[in-house]
Amino acid sequence: MDYERLRKIMVEKQLKPRGIKDPKVLDVFAKVERHKFIPPESIANAYADYPIPIGEKQTISQPYIVALMSESLGLSGKEKVLEVGTGSGYQTAILAELSKEVYSIERSPLLTEKAEERLKKLGYTNIKIKTGDGTLGWPEEAPFDRVIITAASPGVPEPLLEQLSENGRLILPKGEIFSQVLTLIEKKTGKIESSDICACVFVPLVGKYAWKEKLN
Repeated sequence: MDYERLRKIMVEKQLKPRGIKDPKVLDVFAKVERHKFIPPESIANAYADYPIPIGEKQTISQPYIVALMSESLGLSGKEKVLEVGTGSGYQTAILAELSKEVYSIERSPLLTEKAEERLKKLGYTNIKIKTGDGTLGWPEEAPFDRVIITAASPGVPEPLLEQLSENGRLILPKGEIFSQVLTLIEKKTGKIESSDICACVFVPLVGKYAWKEKLN
């Protein structure tokens, strides 16, 4: 299968027509081998325009949503990024290409292990991953210039706001269990500004400052 060609089609047919404009983001999506983050049974659909289950009741988001969240962070290559929800590690790899360093938290030990192995094999050296409650953040490594939450939360977990640096950006799907709005949070002169991007549906974020275990 010609995966390079499929990546180019993904960029031209899924991303550009929907308004993804940042050349750096488009280049990274044409480069990062998404099929290497997909379970073997679904690899034929690696570049399809929908989310794919990866086990542990989690999914890898559709390419457009990953691109939209990445572009919305406004990365220049110098940022320290916190990712809540490593999953397969695909979004992690995209962030690692676009920023200086990525700290990623995954609640599933199995997914953490698989993502670490996968990303190491792909040669990434600017990523640190740990297993834990992502809603608590990573206080010993704070502050972070950018925070990305890749699961649905009823609100913005307070520890993540506290760990966001001045002039920082945080993006998350915020709302109800089955329906959310992709929301961009910006911290300016100590004040929090919020803007809605689009409707979306993500799996629930489970943790002390989000949904409880029984909801997952």
